[in-house]
Amino acid sequence: MTSALVDLRNAVRPFLENLTAGDCALVAVSGGADSLALAYALIKEAPDLAITLIGVTIDHQLQIGSADQAKKVQVALKEMGYQEVLIEKVTVEENAGLEADARTARYAALDSVAHAFGASQIFLGHTRDDQAETVLLGLARGSGTRSLSGMAVVNGKYARPFLNITREQTVAVCLEAELNPWKDPHNENEKFTRVKVRNKVLPLMESEIGPGIAAALSRSAAILRDDADALDEMAQAVISRVDLKDLDCAALAELPRAIRSRILRAAIYATGAPSGSVSADHLAAVEALVTSWRGQGETSLPGGVKVARISGRLSLLARPN
Repeated sequence: MTSALVDLRNAVRPFLENLTAGDCALVAVSGGADSLALAYALIKEAPDLAITLIGVTIDHQLQIGSADQAKKVQVALKEMGYQEVLIEKVTVEENAGLEADARTARYAALDSVAHAFGASQIFLGHTRDDQAETVLLGLARGSGTRSLSGMAVVNGKYARPFLNITREQTVAVCLEAELNPWKDPHNENEKFTRVKVRNKVLPLMESEIGPGIAAALSRSAAILRDDADALDEMAQAVISRVDLKDLDCAALAELPRAIRSRILRAAIYATGAPSGSVSADHLAAVEALVTSWRGQGETSLPGGVKVARISGRLSLLARPN
């Protein structure tokens, strides 16, 4: 057994040990090196702990031959030892861009399967390299602490055991196990910003600044996640004792901006703005009603949410356009 496989098995084992004997867990597998290596490491560890694994591959139906590729993944997982492997076809609605829309459809399908089988966990194969890309993309967008903290190791049912594992290690395990990873053409299409970051930006940084950039970005993400969690907890303590649709502007103004912005964002979403729709500009306009009041009128936000300052209080209403 190579050191890479030892590392991968050691990475997944604590997650399996946190489950209860007899539990069911899903393994999301695209057929790429990362997810195949994840499936392989899990199937080596799960039987000792009496955990049932179900493989799931999502056919986004975006490429010619996608059904054939999904079938190949199913066969590969069966040969690996998976008793049940599902192929879930999804329709990708075009709203926020292909990458985001495909992700939305994929997670919805995984949630549905998890509910149907009573799965306790859904394993994803994101690696340290993916985490570094996510942090760089957040920096490019001018994101806040939460976005710069990257992907969570655990988020609800979703678990990412490989966030300290490199792509090089997953490829090595695939070679050792004689697995044949699929190379998704979308992962080479530089019309996607993430692909540019992966193929150009990170290699350039490694070349010009020095090795270890991906590891450093991943460490920064972990530090920022701790900070974001602490700030969220402080904001939640305030949120739990106020009416989010009727806020005292003077009290808000006294809070640190990091706490205040979280409360305002929570208030906007609680009033009806679609998840993920509130931008930094939206938040700045609402912030101005609190800290830079000059008699300005109401602010219109996504989802028909209207915010106005009335008699020293911030009033939030949902008024569909």
